[in-house]
Amino acid sequence: MDRCAIRPRSSWFPVAWLALIVAAISCGSESVTDDTPLFVETALDAGIDFDHEHGGTGRYYYVEIMAGGGAWIDFDGDGDLDLYAVQGQNLGNAPPTLTDRIYRNLGATPGERVPRFEDATEELGLEMTGYGLGAAAGDFDNDGWTDLYVTQLGSNVLLRNDSGQGFEDVSAAAGVTGNELSSSAAFVDLDGDGWLDLYVTNYLRYRLESDKICTDMVGLPEYCGPQSYEPERDRLYRNRGDGTFEDVTRSAGIDVRGPGLGVVTADFDRDGRLDIYVANDQAANHLWMNLGDFRFREEGMIRGAAVDRNGKVEASMGVEVADLDADGDEDLFMTHLIGETNTLYLNDGSGYFADVSLGSALGQKSLRWTGFGCALFDADRDGRLDLFVANGAVRADPTQRSQGDPLPYREPNLLFLNTGDGEFHDVSHRLLDSGVDQVSRAAAPGDVDDDGDLDLAVFNIGGPLQLYLNETSNENHWIGLRLLDSNGRDAQGAEVRWSDLEGRTFLRRVSSTAGYLSARDPRLLIGLGSADIPVDLDVRWTDGSREFWQQLGVDRYHELVQGEGTAP
Repeated sequence: MDRCAIRPRSSWFPVAWLALIVAAISCGSESVTDDTPLFVETALDAGIDFDHEHGGTGRYYYVEIMAGGGAWIDFDGDGDLDLYAVQGQNLGNAPPTLTDRIYRNLGATPGERVPRFEDATEELGLEMTGYGLGAAAGDFDNDGWTDLYVTQLGSNVLLRNDSGQGFEDVSAAAGVTGNELSSSAAFVDLDGDGWLDLYVTNYLRYRLESDKICTDMVGLPEYCGPQSYEPERDRLYRNRGDGTFEDVTRSAGIDVRGPGLGVVTADFDRDGRLDIYVANDQAANHLWMNLGDFRFREEGMIRGAAVDRNGKVEASMGVEVADLDADGDEDLFMTHLIGETNTLYLNDGSGYFADVSLGSALGQKSLRWTGFGCALFDADRDGRLDLFVANGAVRADPTQRSQGDPLPYREPNLLFLNTGDGEFHDVSHRLLDSGVDQVSRAAAPGDVDDDGDLDLAVFNIGGPLQLYLNETSNENHWIGLRLLDSNGRDAQGAEVRWSDLEGRTFLRRVSSTAGYLSARDPRLLIGLGSADIPVDLDVRWTDGSREFWQQLGVDRYHELVQGEGTAP
């Protein structure tokens, strides 16, 4: 039998602490020395002509450098991923003329490699003319249609999906408008009651009218740093189940302010409750441990995930969570400012972390760049989680500025393949595009052509949205999963576990939250390498119940519905 065959475990069990990152799986792989393109940029060929307006008028408003994100969302329920792109505005005195855009996935014409999209913004009557930042996706009212939450300069917007025919702004009625400078947000069922709650990461106490003027070391105008403004408290909204939310921020114990940019949710200590991790910009990161009964306690420092290995705070921007070392618990990766290493925290299985950035080689590779969005995903279906990092400076590059570039913050993005021996190999040269660096911010993975590998949407400041199609050429196998709860919505927070014949336990969790300002494909794609035998899975739903699915065929998607599996 293939050594990579997988089978369900009969119980949850502790695993030994790994001091350094270890091999995940080695059952077939894409050679890290291969120079053929792994991702090819195809946005215009696909009909996606979105160009971001960052609003720059020479005034250097702080919000301009944060930029917009977006979301993969099947808004029309036809089974494939559509794309929502968040737009900015001119921040001068001109009235707003731009709106967010939504592109419908039409699929690929027979014989064509690239799927086709059409701009459905006007058809749907979408008018989102605020200065947008990020987007989160989730079915908050359990009607079977995925909704959107868009963070903006000023009030945020909750868009209820009207059966795929349009979106209705229900922010005020739902009680989730907020009044802060929000960044990322996450839909997640924190109490297991079957309704998605909403965590909103807030950044700074900032308004355009109070924007400060800053300069660089030689007196040229430049964007201010986060220390120029007071940090904000995040917001936690509990879903009442009637279309409205209750602001439970204070009663839940979310009482520590921080300049938050990225957010993820996971069960870090494996107690059956979902916790919250927030990446703060040049401040200690927050780890909100779920105590039950909608109460949380901040434990980032004592659990080793608040600062780097030297005890220093970093400019944390994007954050991702996944079982990176294939030991059955969830680890953390986050991006930072130029001169700081991007950070990899490994979980010891009980929710305590160690910074192993240098040992993984991810630290040194990031020193030259400023990272924002990031994505942990299996790019080549070999079963190991790879890494994409979206880069873009926040301080002008002197050479680019001297050459008259109106946006002198351009940096190359990075792609790393997990070698399986504790290292990541830089294969950024295998990202095939126009060759012109952008000022990238958000990155969201999703299988846009339903071929069993994950593609990437990259959102850029003042530039075109990029769609990187995955061109994996190997013959590795895969299995795709869409988990639906008893209400028929994507079961965000549910987890899938399996083990191989060597006794290693693997974990994937359903979530649409992506590294920075964006939402990813909520389906799970599991690379199997050379293993082509049916798969057995162990699923734990957010209400704590468990079910098994056995003998699932490979190289296809499966829909797993709560209540239709086999009870333990």
